[in-house]
Order: sequence, then structure tokens, then C-alpha cells
Amino acid sequence: MGDKLFKYGFIIVPAILVGFISRLAMLKIDYRQYPSYPQGVFTHLTLGIIASALGAVAVPALADNEFSAVTFLSLAAQQFREVRNLERQSLDNIEPTELVARGTAYIEDIAKAFEARNYVTMIVSLIVSIVIYLMTRMNIGLVYSISIGLIVGIVSLIYLNKAISRETLEDIAEVKIAKISFEGPLLRINDTVIMNIGSEKSRQIYKENGIAVEIIPHDKNGIETLANTGQRQAIQHNAAALLGIRKDVDEPDFTPIARRDPHTGRVVMSIVAMDPDEDCLVEAVKQTIVLESSRRKPLNSKIGRRSQR
Repeated sequence: MGDKLFKYGFIIVPAILVGFISRLAMLKIDYRQYPSYPQGVFTHLTLGIIASALGAVAVPALADNEFSAVTFLSLAAQQFREVRNLERQSLDNIEPTELVARGTAYIEDIAKAFEARNYVTMIVSLIVSIVIYLMTRMNIGLVYSISIGLIVGIVSLIYLNKAISRETLEDIAEVKIAKISFEGPLLRINDTVIMNIGSEKSRQIYKENGIAVEIIPHDKNGIETLANTGQRQAIQHNAAALLGIRKDVDEPDFTPIARRDPHTGRVVMSIVAMDPDEDCLVEAVKQTIVLESSRRKPLNSKIGRRSQR
């Protein structure tokens, strides 16, 4: 085994290196607080090393007719699916601690994203090892072979990372500042009634610190996407995470609510934020990810296009 590792080290080491760099490039610690630091980060980096190593050794294994070693790739796929389940379970466990919940759709989207990134790491590493092996078989110099492999790996990383990237809300809708008003105890945003707020004190807080936005879909695809309650829950969580929220667990009046106008498909949302900056709220909503499970594209079908007329 040691002899084979030394024999193919010029393939395995660069492939693992580029694969690990690809996982590192896709690992972001931001306001979403997931993965957590440092334990969550360490876990995902370790998985990145494992995924890149599996991709790197596949070609040398085939070159030495070690076909049984390739079965590790299928085993890795099974393990990465298990990682997805563990991520989902972990987020489900901490969901009750959130003042504004992520929602099951957002949690599932996060879990799928981490699974996909492990696959990208393995594929990038595999591509690098294939390119280096083929270049050396063509009697191209070792330094040139490794250099070409590294370049192809980086290009593959950029392409695959872009391929699995998700749209944000500004890609499917326009976000505008909206006006909060009251009609008796009824909270209204523009012309849409949101909820009944019976407490005069709560209404006063809304008047002083409440801000709101209106989300206007670009087309029917956007209308149907925003009709999904999981997508709207993600918007509410995103806004609360970025601007903070002026509430505690026993204050349901101040829970952000995104309500849909059934006649137009527009969505309005209000929030009593710790930092009641309307422009910041608009940007926070725009940067919300469009969830895979929420995305709808009826305009891609003949029936959807006909009903648009």
C-alpha cells in the first residue's frame, strides 16, 4: 500500500489539495450561524478531506486494477446522505430555541446544500486526478501535468460551485418599503390586513418601531414560489437574524408575519426590529435564498404559459 501511495503520490496529493480547497471555499460562516464555529467547521472540513481523498484515490486504484477500491465511492455517497440526515436532525433539535423559526423547508435546504458540497469536493478531486494521470500517460512533463491538473481543478470548482448556487429573492421579485397603519386593532401593510393586535401598547410599539416591505414577483414563477409558506418563513427568519427582533418568547404580537395577497400574489411583511432601518430590511429580504423545495416554474410548461395570457 505504501509503495502504491508513493508511486501515485504525484496524483493523489494535488487532487486532495484542490479538493480540500474547494470545500474550504464553499464553507461560509455568516449570520445564519450554521455551521457553528469551531466544532461545526471542524466537522465539515474533516468531511471535506475525506471526500477529496476518496476522489483522489479512485484513478490510481483503477490503474492498478484495484476495482474493489472504487466501491468506496458508492460507500461515500451513502455516508454523505447520512450526513444530510444528521444535519437535518441537528437543526430540527435547535429549532425550538429560535425566536423566529427557520421552518422545515429552510432546514431541508441547508441539509441538502451540505450534502451537495461534499459531492462537489469529491468530483473536483476526481477530475484533478484524472487529468494528471492522462497527462502523464501522454508523456507530458510531470510539472506540466500537475499544473494542468490544478488549473482544470480550479476551473471545475468555479463551474460546479456556480452550478449548485441558488437564486436569491431579488432574482425573482422586487422588494419595496411598505407602510404600516392600523384600522382599529387591525394591522395593515399597504392595503393588506395582517392580523388583529388587541393591545394598545403593542400597537404603539408597531407605530414607533415597526417597519415593513412589499415583495412584488416578476412573473408567475415568482408568484408561485412566494405562495410557498416555507419560503415566506425563510424570509421572516432571515430578516429577524439580520436586523434583530424586539420580542421574547411570550410576545406573539411581535412575531414577523409575511402575508400573501391572493388577488395579486404580492407578499407583505412587517417586523418590529431592534434596528428599524427600512433600507436594511429591504436588503435582508432581497438576499434571502430561494429554497429548492419552494421554487416553482409553471412558465416552463405549456399549460403555465397558456394560463399566463
